Amino acid sequence: MKKTILSSLVSVFFVISLFGCSSSTKSPANNAATLNSQPTTPVTTNVAASADKIKFKTAGGSDLFSLKQQADGAKLIDANNQELARIKVDKPGRIKFKNAADQVLGYVVTAKGNWTLKNQEGNQDLYIFNRLANGDYQLEDAAKKEIYQVKPGKNGFEIGTPAKQLVYQVKVKEGKISLINPSQTILFYTKSGISPIAFACLGFDTLTREQQMALAYAVNLTGGQ
Repeated sequence: MKKTILSSLVSVFFVISLFGCSSSTKSPANNAATLNSQPTTPVTTNVAASADKIKFKTAGGSDLFSLKQQADGAKLIDANNQELARIKVDKPGRIKFKNAADQVLGYVVTAKGNWTLKNQEGNQDLYIFNRLANGDYQLEDAAKKEIYQVKPGKNGFEIGTPAKQLVYQVKVKEGKISLINPSQTILFYTKSGISPIAFACLGFDTLTREQQMALAYAVNLTGGQ
């Protein structure tokens, strides 16, 4: 009973920090631009306010997908309000996510500056997202092969390949966080208070949308630290 109460309290705390007032799709660009070699540090703090839903919209303003507050976590829904995944704190330091049929899709295990995506059984690492000593981040696979670099850039972050080719930008401007491709096209955006580094996880095309959102949930819960 104590464990259940603690899990619920942690989930509520996260949702309050995630769903805020102001502060996609998959396919990395083939003609990628070069990453910024001397990035600036963006604001990465969360906006503490409450709302029922964090909405992600297309450049034209249409709903794309949303993360809806639940008593024990959050629910990922599509533009037609159909459930895609449920995300909740399974126990301290571990996030569980399931599909609409209540089948476990995987886990995210958190440690200081480290978030590990695991398989359905929770016994195998799939991807590891790390915060580096210099303030950069990187996503690597279970074999420790680097997949993406995430570097602080102008007004946000830049997501790139190990060869330093730009894949996406995460730009914070006028109360809006946007995912932008190298052609400067906005793929989707939100006006809710998710931290930019958590939002960056939605640009990891190697992951499924459910894995992206579970990772973003876990990163935001820990403030990217």
